[in-house]
Amino acid sequence: MRNKYLVLLSLLLISSVSFAGPKIEQWQTKNGAKVFYVNAPELPIVDLRIVFDAGSARDADKPGLAALTNSLLDEGTGELSADQVAEQFEGVGAVFSASSLRDMAVVSIRSLSEKVILDKALNLFRDVVATPTFPEASFERNRKAMLVGLQVASQRPNSIASKEYYKQVFADHPYAIDGSGTEESLTTVKRQDVVDYHQRYYVANNATIAIVGAVSRAEAEALAEQVTSRLKKGEAAPKLAKVKPLTASVTKRIQHKSQQTHILVGQPGMHRGDPDYITLYVGNHVLGGSGLVSRLSDQVREQRGLAYSAYSYFSPMREDGPFTMGLQTKNSQADDALALLNKIIKDFVDNGPTEDELKRSKQNITGGFALRVDSNKKIVEYIAMIGFYGLPLDYLDTFNARVEAVTVDKVKDAFKRRIHPDKLVTVMVGGK
Repeated sequence: MRNKYLVLLSLLLISSVSFAGPKIEQWQTKNGAKVFYVNAPELPIVDLRIVFDAGSARDADKPGLAALTNSLLDEGTGELSADQVAEQFEGVGAVFSASSLRDMAVVSIRSLSEKVILDKALNLFRDVVATPTFPEASFERNRKAMLVGLQVASQRPNSIASKEYYKQVFADHPYAIDGSGTEESLTTVKRQDVVDYHQRYYVANNATIAIVGAVSRAEAEALAEQVTSRLKKGEAAPKLAKVKPLTASVTKRIQHKSQQTHILVGQPGMHRGDPDYITLYVGNHVLGGSGLVSRLSDQVREQRGLAYSAYSYFSPMREDGPFTMGLQTKNSQADDALALLNKIIKDFVDNGPTEDELKRSKQNITGGFALRVDSNKKIVEYIAMIGFYGLPLDYLDTFNARVEAVTVDKVKDAFKRRIHPDKLVTVMVGGK
């Protein structure tokens, strides 16, 4: 029995390293949209996602415009009102969703693959994305809702800290813009601004389509043409400026009536497709990305009891996104917690992880990787990301092998080159 158990364990370990991702196929529609497709015949479902380079980084002098535009897509199209759009999606059992981030605007639909149902769902989806009417009443309602959201966020220390943190890390770069907008921008924005934004950025040459489901390659090609048939060809969004590295440390303390102080510490980190991505990702798993077993959690929570949780993460984007460490602690312990946080990151940059820490982290990452692509929904998210950021089509196939190739020396080298403990932004929000 023991030998059988060892054989099974060995097979599991081997499979975690040699994981084969879904086969991704790629082409372009007639009007220039990029398409990425995975055949998944197991369930009679199709997941389709369109990602536009139309996130808050494109807001310019009108913060909140990307989010407002995205939120209004399903408020009406042609002769249909918002209620009628919702009723028609519900009538065919389709699920529509939309969201806006710093890099991208996302619209998605999930539908049964039966042709009659899928055609109805995708025709409506096409019109919602390409020809929304942006009714004045809906525009005013959503604009006012965003203003109320700003008021609510202004009372939350975590929201205050996050906004100030991005402002300090990214300075005059578009990533400093908060997607929720400002009171000034949302007060002055007009419906025509939304119309103009949609016409500029929701175009085929600025779109990446991901399709996963029970459709053949030929059927997927037809679906892609169907959902983009009313999109203008347009032009891709211009490249974003490079993120400038910090030249000195910055500390911002913001008084707020709360029993806990929220602390964020970090600097520009890495971008999607970064040559150091895997090494930094694995190293951070040791530092603060693996929950309660990370070094940050162990020393801040378990050994010192200064916070319930302490964490770190990289947020790679088209350009260098932030590397962030964070925690919440009693106001009276804030300075001690910050000092410990700085000590831990300096020690990690100087010395890297231990061999045992690295081994356990790699096993955790590779062992759980299959669960990240165990559903169509997860796969469509991955292939949309691969397509949008121009990553290799074998990204998922080679992920575990690249993780296994990370060594202590590689982590030490990458962190010393990329993370600078003497040039960190520190934001603290809380009571005295």
